[in-house]
Amino acid sequence: MSRLIPIIVFSLISTFLTANGPSFHSVTPRSGDGVYSLLRRYALMDHKCNLQKFYEINSLKKNESIHTHKKYKLPVFIYQYDGKSIRSTIGNQDMDRALRIKEYNENILNKGLRKTHYIDSKLLWVPFHELSCNEGNEVKEVVTSTVDEVPVPTTVSSYERVINKPIFGAKYAKVTIEDNSLAGRVYYIVSGHGGPDPGAMCRSCPDDLCEDEYAYDVSARLARNLMQHGAIVHLIIEDKNDGIRDGKILKCDKDEKCQGKKIPLNQLARLKQRSVAVNTLYKKYKAQGISHQKAIVIHVDSRSAGKKQDVFFYHYRHSKSGKKLAQKMHKVFDSKYAKYQKNRGYHGYVEGKGLYVLRTMAPTTLFVELANIRNKSDHRRLLLNSNRQALANWLFEGLTI
Repeated sequence: MSRLIPIIVFSLISTFLTANGPSFHSVTPRSGDGVYSLLRRYALMDHKCNLQKFYEINSLKKNESIHTHKKYKLPVFIYQYDGKSIRSTIGNQDMDRALRIKEYNENILNKGLRKTHYIDSKLLWVPFHELSCNEGNEVKEVVTSTVDEVPVPTTVSSYERVINKPIFGAKYAKVTIEDNSLAGRVYYIVSGHGGPDPGAMCRSCPDDLCEDEYAYDVSARLARNLMQHGAIVHLIIEDKNDGIRDGKILKCDKDEKCQGKKIPLNQLARLKQRSVAVNTLYKKYKAQGISHQKAIVIHVDSRSAGKKQDVFFYHYRHSKSGKKLAQKMHKVFDSKYAKYQKNRGYHGYVEGKGLYVLRTMAPTTLFVELANIRNKSDHRRLLLNSNRQALANWLFEGLTI
């Protein structure tokens, strides 16, 4: 009898949706949420009409505060999926629109903002702007800069656009801005070692593998991911010659710089240089009223050749926000391993540390170790460009959920 109850409830929901048309999805804000942050979480801030609709359907005045003890309707229609197609479900034959709605539902699912796929639950989420928005929307483009220059947003008139970032190399220089969901957020990507210090190495491999090259490649891919969603991103360590590379063997070199400056060989001086670069930018953005700033430091570990090592995370031992970020990231990686490598198990971990960059960088900072550079099993994670991109994608998800 107990198994019949969910079916009956779902049937009632379906009947309601069919009889009354689509309803709006309702949510309870998180602690500290404002209207903008709530809508940004659900990727609704790129269209002005979504914001206007939010105020309207919740009977709120413009800029009125929201509260964590109340539920609010989002400008997201809930349709009963007909089991055939998105186009037939919403009564619109525009294929591009259907693909955007499909991607929206899958992104929301990946972020953990809905529990089931629309095909399984028969409930399709359709953002208000896809069906009812006729405005000339404006989004803001943000670009990376040096320590001495803080990006100034510039208005552009299209939702999807392409910006040129030569730092990513010829193949990846054209960055398509998919949405503006991370607008107003600042990320500092700090790849480990570089310049005169290659970091950990595998000298017993057929070709030398240098930590700094693989950490940099994943860092650049992560930076590009973030830019695609309108974030302000600073690659603290830069290599203008390498870009993002798809080869297995990434040639070791010594031409990386820290925000245009030569990297010192002395370890303490090198770490201090990175912290100063991040903190200088942090203060400038904070003075502009930007509070959402995060740093991620990316390394590749070195242990005995026989030691397999899953991705693991450090946070500053006295930072609550750092611990929370590390735990979120760990949860993402755990879920990805469960999905893509079933029955393997994930053995990464979270640990509080007093490392120099963790205790001196002003933003909430996460320290990541991607693999053991000396272990052949771990090499697959580093040598295959598709795996380096997967690492960047998962890091992106952990940073932005």
